[in-house]
Amino acid sequence: MYNYRKISDDIFYIGASDRRLALFENVYPVPNGVSYNSYVVLDEKTVLFDTVDHAVSGVFFENLAAVLAENGGRELDYAVVSHVEPDHAGTLNELILRYPNVTLVVNSKSLTMIENFNNFSRPLKIKIVSAGETLETGKHSFVFVPAPMVHWPEVMVTYDAFSKTLFSADAFGTFGALGGAIFADEADFETKYLDEARRYYAGIVGKYGTQVNAVLDKAADLDISVICPLHGPIWRNDTGWFVDKYRLWANYIAEEQAVLIVYGSIYGHTQNAAEILASKLNELGVKTALYDAAVTDASYILADVFKYSHIVFASATYNSGVFQPVENLLHDIKAHQIQNKTVAIIENGSWAAQSGAKTRALLSELQGFTILEDTVSIRSSVKDSQLDELTNLAEKIAGSFPKPAVTESKQSDAALINPGAFFKLSYGLFVLSAKDGGKDNGCIVNTVIQLTDNPKRIIVAVNKANLTHDMIMSSKKFCVSVLSEKTPFEVFTHFGFNSGREVDKFANTELSRDNSGLVYLPYCANAYISGNVIDTYDYETHTLFVAEVTEAAVLSADSSVTYAYYFAHIKPKPKPQIEKKRGYICKICGYFHEGEELPPDIICPLCKHGADDFERNW
Repeated sequence: MYNYRKISDDIFYIGASDRRLALFENVYPVPNGVSYNSYVVLDEKTVLFDTVDHAVSGVFFENLAAVLAENGGRELDYAVVSHVEPDHAGTLNELILRYPNVTLVVNSKSLTMIENFNNFSRPLKIKIVSAGETLETGKHSFVFVPAPMVHWPEVMVTYDAFSKTLFSADAFGTFGALGGAIFADEADFETKYLDEARRYYAGIVGKYGTQVNAVLDKAADLDISVICPLHGPIWRNDTGWFVDKYRLWANYIAEEQAVLIVYGSIYGHTQNAAEILASKLNELGVKTALYDAAVTDASYILADVFKYSHIVFASATYNSGVFQPVENLLHDIKAHQIQNKTVAIIENGSWAAQSGAKTRALLSELQGFTILEDTVSIRSSVKDSQLDELTNLAEKIAGSFPKPAVTESKQSDAALINPGAFFKLSYGLFVLSAKDGGKDNGCIVNTVIQLTDNPKRIIVAVNKANLTHDMIMSSKKFCVSVLSEKTPFEVFTHFGFNSGREVDKFANTELSRDNSGLVYLPYCANAYISGNVIDTYDYETHTLFVAEVTEAAVLSADSSVTYAYYFAHIKPKPKPQIEKKRGYICKICGYFHEGEELPPDIICPLCKHGADDFERNW
């Protein structure tokens, strides 16, 4: 039976989840399964974005047929192939058999790969698109943007200017099946999916930070309201929060100042040393995460390598080298070109401890790695005399964390008032509307307080510079829309940063009116309260309006937005200041060669193409 969901008026989710899969790409454990996402847009022409893995093809085809049948019995006109990997394009052959008139929208690289993977029984209808080319399907306008090595060389993402939707291919993907909640905001993403999103990034595209940055730079110029990835939840709120995570990961910037301790122990003595160090670090107030490399799959540890600022490698010596599970992880870190970590080393050896020197040699080849000089060397087991060494190492690690700048204040008492303290107060955020004559207007306010319960009265503080203030002074009426946590950032910019003297704030806004004709916002408010002004108080820049409530209604059960929630989840955060690397990108596979000059005899180590296929990246 089909099971699809509507994303917007004419965009539908028709993917499915596989909870039986043990290893994604036969490498990464997926204990919570994985989703294979597919989307269809019903415009004057219909457009499918990617198919799915064979494992869920039955539900996928039922979903596609149902969406087309239940919306006017439509035909399928286009199928965009964002990524040729079989978990997304593995059912193209069957799609063409079921919809023989469909046109595949591909780029030149993906067409070659499609032909390599498939033996089609009939000629294909193909539309080859290049970078920046647009497909018009009616009101939707799809622009195609190459995203090489995120995470194959043929990948492209697609931006729809009409719905402000980015079909992001494997970018912004997440391990984990979807359980009916297909949107990040309804799936408790930070608790349920963030760790799996980081692990997905680390494994799938973690090596290609430069290429990820290139795609993020292109996306920064787009007005994106929705992100539709090929795995995991869809983003329709707070997209900037997830984009910022990608910026950190792509630039190897730690999310947390904390210590990841990875040990490889044969009989438990190296583990003992690692746990002693962890205890001493925690006593110093340093957060730690501890892993046994022989027990924990490397994908989980690698994800925390991206997350944390510091790493301790503690390894027994085995065959005159590093214990294999730790050595394999070191090679994995090197293969992913991890950067910008502070590292400490503990070695163990009963007769010839070699793991420390081998670990140091491997890590010395990586950019931005600071390796602390004091290697703790254990002979078989930790002795009383070495507790001081572990204590000193813990102190050395703790001392390497950045210290907050402390400046002695010489200001007057009045200047000692920190404005930031007032943001800790429990403010709400509201749209205050008024009507004077035939004109409606509104503005953002943060002070609405219930004054009395019987009769019900409220107080609203309004800046005198706002036109809404003058309209309330004249009309003696106002309406408060209590904004919910689902309010998009655009509402705050529209009502907070525009002047009603210059623009009609309600011209293109979905609205309703109370019984006295005052406007409220039904699409992002959870309640509204209207009142007649019975008193005013003048306080220099603001007026306090005391009003008797004339009407109040609850519109939804959504939580009200507070200042704290607004700043944490809605307002876009400043982008991290990233030093842009100068170099050249291979146009075939996306390999990045850093440097001012491109060697004329260069051969790309990935795809083996020469200098003619490189382009400058600044």
